[in-house]
Amino acid sequence: MDEHGGGHERLLGDLLDASHTLSMEQLPGTVAGRAARAGLHDTLIYLADVRQEVVRLLTGSGPGAKLRADGEPAELRIDGTLPGRAFQTGQVLSVTGAGGGGRYRWWTPLLDGTERIGVLRADTDTADERTRTLLWRLASLVALLVVSKRPHSDSGARLVRTRPMTVAAEMQWNLMPPQTFSNDEVTISASLEPAYEVSGDAFDYGLTGGVVHLAVFDAMGHDTAAGLTANLAVAACRNHRRQGAGLDTLGERIEQTLLSQFGHDRFVTAVLAELDTRTGVFCWANHGHHLPVLIRGGRWATDLACRPGHPLGSDLGLRTTLCQERLQPGDRVVLYTDGILEARDSLGREFGLERFTDFLIRHHTDDLPVPETLRRLSRRVMAYHHGSLQDDATVLLTQWHGPGQAPSGAASDGLGRTGSWRQLRGRPETAPRPPLRP
Repeated sequence: MDEHGGGHERLLGDLLDASHTLSMEQLPGTVAGRAARAGLHDTLIYLADVRQEVVRLLTGSGPGAKLRADGEPAELRIDGTLPGRAFQTGQVLSVTGAGGGGRYRWWTPLLDGTERIGVLRADTDTADERTRTLLWRLASLVALLVVSKRPHSDSGARLVRTRPMTVAAEMQWNLMPPQTFSNDEVTISASLEPAYEVSGDAFDYGLTGGVVHLAVFDAMGHDTAAGLTANLAVAACRNHRRQGAGLDTLGERIEQTLLSQFGHDRFVTAVLAELDTRTGVFCWANHGHHLPVLIRGGRWATDLACRPGHPLGSDLGLRTTLCQERLQPGDRVVLYTDGILEARDSLGREFGLERFTDFLIRHHTDDLPVPETLRRLSRRVMAYHHGSLQDDATVLLTQWHGPGQAPSGAASDGLGRTGSWRQLRGRPETAPRPPLRP
């Protein structure tokens, strides 16, 4: 590679210059061609599916065959593989002897901000810090390019789906914000199941200065009409919030919107909340929904009780009560819908609140990134209910790191752990690492 980094700068600059007129289909070939000039060989882009079970090769023409002409798998599982480990942990990982030669094979996470969208594969002749830095920067740029092309690419949408999606689910996924957001003060992550059939659940969040707005909705029913109700509730929430409505009036405004459209035929339960990241003050209003859960110190959990108002759209006239809790740095607040608790095993036993909170606490002590904890929770709930839920199951988890910094004064790695971006990139891990599959 160019000792002075000129090749690196040209690689990123050339991709930026070409990006304005690239389609999703043209992206893999353009990236691979430009990367080869900078000493990155056989560069491939893999995107995670909607449920984050596999990463799939972006070939430029959709999922394609199971194997490329050179024998490279077009689909790799996230659990139990080296590229899957890079996706799970947010680290740059490498293995020697790529393709039977002496090169290093690298797997670098593709992050849109801190939203995990896939992994980048590339082979190199070197394994120094400059190589890792180039791979990290290239993957960051590729992720931004994928996200910029995704809204108008049907082939990209097909690629990340392993099964047909219902109309209601199509609406929900196009409505909601990214599943993960993080800055120095807060990490927000969400999961939503059943991903391909979800209808009446929705989550939302947004930032205004130092205040984070949070919401979870559960609409009556399990059909397309429930999806329409949830969509309208989220849109009304955003609209009135952006006009300056506070928590004391926001629920009422959402209800008025629902009543004007559906009369008294449709309603949603909801928790509407705000977190002041400068002080740690968490305020919320409960509209006929499950209580938020607070996890402190990764050791214990408690419900955040608050006098509930009525479900939005039911027009029962109950007064909205605002409640408040002062968080400590590292606290996690969890909003969820009833599908998480009501999943049943073969004996009819519910997954339940205790099993739910125990799972979150146990994986917190494992020091997993927040989005990875929720990904594993979704897998656990689906497996508990034999892979098919009868109701939507949504979790919105918010971790407060402290005022302007992550715990202990360290910078957040963007995935809900303590560390720097350099630590996030990590040092290469070398194979073999059984039971990982290459």
